[in-house]
Amino acid sequence: MTASTEVATEELQELRTEIDSLDAEIIRLWQRRAEVSKRVGEIRMANGGTRLVLDRERAILEKYRAALGDDGIQIAMLVLRSGRGPL
Repeated sequence: MTASTEVATEELQELRTEIDSLDAEIIRLWQRRAEVSKRVGEIRMANGGTRLVLDRERAILEKYRAALGDDGIQIAMLVLRSGRGPL
């Protein structure tokens, strides 16, 4: 192996380690968000509110779309669903 190949291999491993760490954090945040969202729904329904607040969901969809493009809408739908369950 040449010196540049060794550097590339080492950098590749460091980047993969960082990805693994980021994935763990994304999973932790996803789970926490779902917990918080479920609790919000419980409180809302206990106080006579509806299961869904469409204006809030639209705002979340738009926030993700603005930040991530069209794929953001799909991600937002999954995030919303993890907190409220399927419609």
